[in-house]
Order: sequence, then C-alpha cells, then structure tokens
Amino acid sequence: MTAGALDSTPPALAVATAVAPLVNPVFIADLHLAPNKPATLARFARFMQEDAPRYAELVILGDLFEFWVGDDTAAQAAPVIALLAAAAQQRGQRVLLMHGNRDPLLGRDFERATGGVLLADPIVVDVTGTPTLLAHGDAWCTLDVAYQQFRVMARNPDWQRAVLAKSIEERIAMARGARAESESAKSMKAMDIMDVTPEVVEAAMLAAGVTRLIHGHTHRPAAHEFRRDGRKFERWVLPDWEFEDGEVRGGYLDFEAGAPRLILFND
Repeated sequence: MTAGALDSTPPALAVATAVAPLVNPVFIADLHLAPNKPATLARFARFMQEDAPRYAELVILGDLFEFWVGDDTAAQAAPVIALLAAAAQQRGQRVLLMHGNRDPLLGRDFERATGGVLLADPIVVDVTGTPTLLAHGDAWCTLDVAYQQFRVMARNPDWQRAVLAKSIEERIAMARGARAESESAKSMKAMDIMDVTPEVVEAAMLAAGVTRLIHGHTHRPAAHEFRRDGRKFERWVLPDWEFEDGEVRGGYLDFEAGAPRLILFND
C-alpha cells in the first residue's frame, strides 16, 4: 500500500451495492488471518496458488482477517495483500470482499491495494444464473442482543470516522479488548444464541426474492433447505479456517454443473 493520505470515506460507505453476474465463482469466509497464525496464512497462500486460479471470481464473505483496525496498518498484512493483488491485477480474476464482524474497517485503500471490490452486506448477485443473497451472516444472529447492538455501532459511519481518527496504538488496544470481551461472553452463551435465527433468515430470503443464500460467520458449514409455497429454498454456510496447533479446518464453496458444493479441507 503506497504512502500518502488515506481515503477518508468510512468503510461502511465504501461498498458496492450492485455487481456484475458471477459465472464461475469460489466462495470463502472466516479465515481470521493474522501474523501470529503462520499455518493458516500458509494454507491461504496454497489455496491462492493452487485452487483459486481455477475460478473467474474469488468471493470472500467476511472475516478475512482476525482483526483490522484501519488501512493504515496494512503493512502487517502485506503477504495477504500481495496474494490478492496477484489474483486481481495479474491474473485478471475478480476479487470481491465483504466486511465481517472482525474486519468492518476494511476500506477503499485496501481495495486499491488488492484490486478487490468491497460489497454491501447483504447483497443480491446473479451467481451462475441464479439470483443469490450473499452475506457475512452475523446480522441474522438476532438472539444475541448484545452482539447486535455492537454490530450496529461498528457499522455506523460516524463511529468508524471517530475510531479511525484515533492512533494506531489506541485502535489496536480497542480491538484486543473487544476480542477478549467477545471470547469471555461466548463462553457463557448457548450455541443457538450464536447461530442465525432461521425465521429471520427465511424472511430475509423472501424479502430479497431469492431461493439461494450463501453466508459465513457461524463456523457451521452445511447446506440447509426449507420449502415455502411449493418452492425449495437453500442456505449454504461456509466453513471457517484454522490450521494452528494441529487443527485442520477450512474449505470453500464452488459450483459443479451449476450446483453449489462444499469442499472441506482434509490436509
């Protein structure tokens, strides 16, 4: 990322609300990349070099990073930025990204450095000929009232302006404090509170006029179906990535003969 004045547009306002159809996409989410996660970073590099080039579009549905406190801290993510830039600027792949709950401060300077495009959350996109609702997914965890209050705050442009005006050190301290508080709160919450509320998801799909949804956030990769008025609706949940301390967890979603399929890593 080149030196100079950063774009002052709040990240919440730096998103595309419409994009061209996706013809051969691959979807990932919840990688939580960070310098102190070398094995996960290495697995991402391998994915970008071996798997991603097969697709016309790479779509990242939130939480690419463990935390992101502003585009002026991008040096710590230089290897990731280089991999995305190689895909978008050298291979000509479309790279589309969405804010997650860990990285809502990704902004236009990150877009420019990677060649990617930040997407609104949620957004309806034509995916292999089918209108599809794409989202990070956290907005539908409505039983977690405390988290929803935080989410509204973190995606507020005025709050983002105020946070980005702080020093890098202050922002890092805020992020670490928020993560510690979140982990402590998780330990006291029932698992269903941290999952999406099915009725809310169904209402979102009906309101968007789609029969397919792809999202991340919950770390529960699966394909869910429900029927309404004789129509089948499908919800695809992306896996999270974790390759530290002996863990082997991750994967992606692509399409075979126009149908979605989940690919989970086993190495």
